Amino acid sequence: MKKNLNKKYMFLIAPTLIFCMAFFILPMIHLILIAGNGQKGWAAYFDIFTSARNFESLIATIVLSVTVTITALVISTISGVFLERHRFFGRDLLKSILVFPLAFPGVVIGFMVIMLAGQQGAIGMISNLLVGKKVVFAYSIMGLFLGYLYFSIPRVILTIIATAEKMDPALEEVARSLGASQFRIIMDVILPALKPGLIASGAICFATSMGAFGTAFTLATNIDVLAMTIYTEFTLNANIVGAATLSVVLGLITWIVLYISRSLSDNNTAMAG
Repeated sequence: MKKNLNKKYMFLIAPTLIFCMAFFILPMIHLILIAGNGQKGWAAYFDIFTSARNFESLIATIVLSVTVTITALVISTISGVFLERHRFFGRDLLKSILVFPLAFPGVVIGFMVIMLAGQQGAIGMISNLLVGKKVVFAYSIMGLFLGYLYFSIPRVILTIIATAEKMDPALEEVARSLGASQFRIIMDVILPALKPGLIASGAICFATSMGAFGTAFTLATNIDVLAMTIYTEFTLNANIVGAATLSVVLGLITWIVLYISRSLSDNNTAMAG
């Protein structure tokens, strides 16, 4: 009966399957074939390790994404738990402001970083008044980090708040009554309870940072990250094979991270059950 019921309602997921096939699976297969049918054949995938620029771009992108992810998790965990547990005037407004960057495309966020830390930015104006020298870092790796962090925090904090809502405060009271310090309560009670949300939001944050283009296009004039390297290879160098190869590698890395995070989340759920 259950199998017949599943078959009966299989058509409900048909639109999702068609969308996934048309906009993900087929384009990825085409990219893989383009890269493999170049002059170097399938060996083109090893160029990312033998080409200094491509390898440095890959490492810079991974390091930047990991750093953004860790920072966003720390800030969002502290803020998310606080906002969930405390009621005060303006709380809802503050939550709205924190998630407001979701409405901005990457280019707008890039311009906001320029207005903050560019040649005519607020930080430069203040530093010029204080020390007589403008501090400008909008177009450096630090500027790109701020831009990525700006659009990553809303994605993470929403998940953390939703996870914190399910936490049982009684567990902390029990731990406190048994003499546990606040540090032990955080490490042994709060963080384990938040672990599914931390893993899921961290993986999404990492994947988003790996593939972010709009902010990188606006700020990364002196920085090579994978998104910009792919854009340059495709548009300026007309190196379609190289762009396809880098795109597949980028997609593979993000897919692996998302798959691992999904597996870890499932394991945590099974253990909790």
